[in-house]
Amino acid sequence: MDYALLLNAFERTHRERGWPRQRLLHECLRAAIRGGQLAPGTRLAATRVLAAELGLARNTVLYAYEQLASEGFVLPDRRGTVVAGNVGQPVVAPPASSKDGLSRRAQHLRGVAGQDRNATVVFPADAMGAFAPGVPALDEFPQAQWRRMLDRAWRALTPRQLNYGDPAGEPQLRMAIADHLRAARGVVCDAGQVFITDGTQSSLDVCLRAFADQGDTLWIEHPGYGGALAAGRGAGLQVTGIAVDMDGIAPTDDDWNAAPPRLIYTTPSHQYPTGSVLSPARRMALLERARAAGALIIEDDYDSEFRHGGPPLAAMQGLVADAPVVYLGTFSKTMFPALRLAFIVVPAGLAGAFAQMQAQGATRGRVAEQLALAEFLRSGLFARHVRRMRRLYCQRRDALSEALQRHACAGAVIHGGTAGMHLALRFQDVQWDDLALSRRAAQDGIVALALSAHGTGDRMGEGAGWNGFLLGYAQVPAENMDGLARRLGALLPA
Repeated sequence: MDYALLLNAFERTHRERGWPRQRLLHECLRAAIRGGQLAPGTRLAATRVLAAELGLARNTVLYAYEQLASEGFVLPDRRGTVVAGNVGQPVVAPPASSKDGLSRRAQHLRGVAGQDRNATVVFPADAMGAFAPGVPALDEFPQAQWRRMLDRAWRALTPRQLNYGDPAGEPQLRMAIADHLRAARGVVCDAGQVFITDGTQSSLDVCLRAFADQGDTLWIEHPGYGGALAAGRGAGLQVTGIAVDMDGIAPTDDDWNAAPPRLIYTTPSHQYPTGSVLSPARRMALLERARAAGALIIEDDYDSEFRHGGPPLAAMQGLVADAPVVYLGTFSKTMFPALRLAFIVVPAGLAGAFAQMQAQGATRGRVAEQLALAEFLRSGLFARHVRRMRRLYCQRRDALSEALQRHACAGAVIHGGTAGMHLALRFQDVQWDDLALSRRAAQDGIVALALSAHGTGDRMGEGAGWNGFLLGYAQVPAENMDGLARRLGALLPA
């Protein structure tokens, strides 16, 4: 805090009061505390230091501090003087103007959420309760082992590694990811095709910027992932929603003819939000049509490690030689979201040009975390953790499914239970207002996102016949499912 600047500004606006210096400093500090410039818990400068900084007598500062203490604005302790809690005035945001100072592009991006029917149901970004989607069982993560690996990584760092890192990511991590993907997901790649990012949204942004020009057509699933819609709009692409059925994304001949895509975004292993799994026949057809159209498929394999029923399905990327697929993965679901590490696997023929582009603007850093993650993968701890979570999530899925059958399935059907970390509860009566019901659930402390609010592209505001709830179960103990499902069922129309 620059106290001289603070006092000078206050004095300019209160010069006509003619206050003595003692009163002026006291009033200045009190206004700063009430206005939030000096937040609760802030330790004020020592009286000698502040007196020297402001060119005042120390007694002047002592008087101001004593007055503030007598009024309850500060608390003296052994180390000095601290601003007390709960004394500041609430900061009130000014009323928004019609434009809010945003560019037309930013206003359009906000419209992705603002026109999205779910945008009127506001959930905190760190929502962890039932049934917030995409949140893993964070209390089950092996933190002690992870801390040891982080500690080893930091001890091994050289001064040179404290500089900006490789824009493609640390080589050890890229090699470990390539090895893991070949063994676990059937992805055909080497380390030179793997690029580290700080999350799936970052991966999407860079892919759309790298592989499409403004005005090109991006297909995304309808209903689908709002982050892909936002990324497409942000890149200036023409976003077209392609309907999803029980076998995943289902483009028609009319879709291919009327709006041929440059990029196709899909979540084939566990469609978001419906939970559909793209059938083998549909995968091969999509690969063939994309190759014929000169399009690239962006395969978001966000929670593919958690397969609960049926034979394992390999990634689309490895189904055919030189597949026209950009593969996205993340460690947010398998480990924890705050790690902020994800990756892109680029086709071999595009990897060199992509690397050059990344070198010009990619985030460079988090070297210790990347090296620790490489060890976590190499040591087998990652595979062990995933296997344990797969068993746990299967138990929680079963508990939720059984509870929903008992309490909430009189007019609804469960979808998407063969994989992932969430279920879709689809209402059979399309007249049921899932958005209104989602609001009522939120008032009851339950996060139940409305399926119909996930409309995309030119079909925003309607969910392609998908009307119901998106229910994440990974972080909810099995023993809590029955009570939660009963509360959810009580909200549904009789």
